[in-house]
Amino acid sequence: MVMSRTFLVGILLMVLTMGVFHIPDASCSEKEKGSEQSPDRMVTIAAEYPSIQMARGGEKININVYFRNMGKTDENLNVWLINNYKKWKASLTTFSFNITGVYIPSGKDKAVVFEAEADKDINPGKYEFPIKAQTTDGKFKLSEVIVIEVLKEKSELDKSRGIKLTSSYPEIQGTPDSTFKFAIDIDSTFVDDTPLDLSAQGPKDWNINFKPSYEDKYISSLRIKVNERRTINVEVKPPADAKAGSYPINVIINTPKSRLETPLTVILTGTYSLDVRTAGGLLSLDAKQGKTSNISFYVKNTGSAKNTNIKFMTFKPENWKIEFKPEKIDAIEPGELKQVEMSITPYEDALVGDYSVGVDVAGEKVTKNIELRTTVKASAAWGWIGIGIIVIVIAGLFGLFRRFGRR
Repeated sequence: MVMSRTFLVGILLMVLTMGVFHIPDASCSEKEKGSEQSPDRMVTIAAEYPSIQMARGGEKININVYFRNMGKTDENLNVWLINNYKKWKASLTTFSFNITGVYIPSGKDKAVVFEAEADKDINPGKYEFPIKAQTTDGKFKLSEVIVIEVLKEKSELDKSRGIKLTSSYPEIQGTPDSTFKFAIDIDSTFVDDTPLDLSAQGPKDWNINFKPSYEDKYISSLRIKVNERRTINVEVKPPADAKAGSYPINVIINTPKSRLETPLTVILTGTYSLDVRTAGGLLSLDAKQGKTSNISFYVKNTGSAKNTNIKFMTFKPENWKIEFKPEKIDAIEPGELKQVEMSITPYEDALVGDYSVGVDVAGEKVTKNIELRTTVKASAAWGWIGIGIIVIVIAGLFGLFRRFGRR
């Protein structure tokens, strides 16, 4: 019973303690911290579109005007619009009411609408509409100006409208075996849906195609909606034998009323590749001990970049002598072929038989090798010596038979 009372008292103390000592959460701390960093009073004004164009003929204009209170104190603003033009009707409104004052709590925004409409016979030109505001105590005074340019003809407005092309990465670098992919953003400011024809100008034999973003099909045209942004991908594939260098690509977009171009650049760094072979593809030769035998092979630059400082290395039997003419190749242009003479001299005491001679052709960033089978044959002098020995042996035997045959 005593333990139960003690337990209940402990629980009661914990509840009271939690009620007295409140632990603030992190969000409250952040709010207090942000509030401490804010100025005591600060109010700003900004028009969403401070400068616009309109066609002559009575278009009605609606532009949002934003008031922002970045201070710690709630603010009351007196607001008014200055209209110095008889042929313009202009006001600051919200819903269906005209605005003469705005209340903005601390840290909040408020928006009002600037409405303007001109008479149909308004003269072309620029018209300025100042918007004024000040706090009720007069400490802060704000001002913003909306400028409306009235064009003489609607066609002038159409000329000012159109499409805008942008590419975040208009220059891409890589090797000729790569496919280069550019992304182009198309922004429309047309007042109607508009068809676009896509084309490109590039180097001869280059393959250039257009794709919609996140799709695999190729396209040559598309339709863009009013105030829409579309992204297209431009895929560029150079031919395999394209040389290193910088290549311009010009993307052209035609609309019924305009033509727009944007330049792209592909920088080919080039590939390094060599081909080494003998005439007719023969990889064997005959040689004699101590005698030099010659064989020719060809080195071709099958890459797209210039290859320089090409050297020759050999893997040969011991005491063999191998020489190259020329001893090295200073440079080979892409597609160029050069001949190399190779001299092989077997060791004087080399046994008759087949031997392997390896040749490494080491160029810039690439090495190519060939293996030659060299057959060492006995010298012709040894053949005659052998025949002589056989003749002497036969003559000796013939003499012995004659001598002992008489007895």
